[in-house]
Amino acid sequence: MARKRLYRSKKKLGQIPGTVVYTGERSKEKLSLEAFDFDKDSFTEKQLATIEDCFDYKNTNTVSWVNLNGLNHVEAIENLGKHYDIHHLVLEDIVNIAQRPKVDDHQTYLFVVLKMLYYNNNNQLVSEQVSFILGKNYVFTFQEAEGDVFDPIRDRIRNAKGRIRNMQADYLLYTLIDAIVDHYFSIIEILGDKIEDLETDVFTNKTSDDLSIQIQDLKREVLRVRRAVFPLRDIINKIEKNDTALINSKTIHYFKDVYDHLTQVSENIELHREVIGGLMGMYLTSISNKMNEVMKVLTIMASIFIPLTFIAGVYGMNFAYIPELQYKYAYFVFWGVMVVLFLILLYYFKRKKWL
Repeated sequence: MARKRLYRSKKKLGQIPGTVVYTGERSKEKLSLEAFDFDKDSFTEKQLATIEDCFDYKNTNTVSWVNLNGLNHVEAIENLGKHYDIHHLVLEDIVNIAQRPKVDDHQTYLFVVLKMLYYNNNNQLVSEQVSFILGKNYVFTFQEAEGDVFDPIRDRIRNAKGRIRNMQADYLLYTLIDAIVDHYFSIIEILGDKIEDLETDVFTNKTSDDLSIQIQDLKREVLRVRRAVFPLRDIINKIEKNDTALINSKTIHYFKDVYDHLTQVSENIELHREVIGGLMGMYLTSISNKMNEVMKVLTIMASIFIPLTFIAGVYGMNFAYIPELQYKYAYFVFWGVMVVLFLILLYYFKRKKWL
């Protein structure tokens, strides 16, 4: 079965740097804008109609979170970039869904890209790019389509749970990144369950024709998770060591906690990679053992029939003076000798534990 490409790049060689071109396949996705504006004492939640409705959150005394779904709406994203003075290279990276996770400091704002992982209804691993713009009092998130892992954050804002309503925009960025990283643990757990199921099939010799394909598919899933997680450690490390005024020194400690979580996830990924590598070896060994069993049975059968064939060949020769030819019971003696010889060989093979 041919593998499908994860995406088709629409960028062309020689294109002007900073050209904002959406590289995904969800070209019919509707533009959806969701806004949370809050402080310690109050909050508002809105579904915005147009991109211009986001412009009011630039210079407020409250913390604003605007979540944009629909990267195919390039013109709207460019208008947002013009109003908030976002560099055109950053806008290019936002709509390029093949962008490697990274963090860039642009003085007045911080740009972060990472991958959000989840399993869809068909139990297929989906890697979706999420981009963040952290300003002085706002956070913008950009996603390809609706559906994410931020519902617990929304609930905390609505119900004033935890510290989020008492903190600034940098803490909001931390909670959003932390939500994605925490979801990595559920991905790791699902991968672990799949590996255990395959291990059981291999150890119990329930090998099927597509088992090797299942192992390879699982190996590719682990590699996709690894590509999403490993660069993120460098991102968090850069945020910790950055002297930007956009991130308070108190919030740095929370990012260190995210780094610890990523370390755990990375260790589990490496462990899964080693187990899957061993799993393929066990599968090939199991196939080899089955082949050896078949060859052993065939060899034993051949060994049994070789002397019988020899006897039948000798007495089947056209000579007039072969002994016992004139004996009345020679035919039955011939069969008796062959049966006895068969039983002797069978007993010998069993005693040697070849059967």
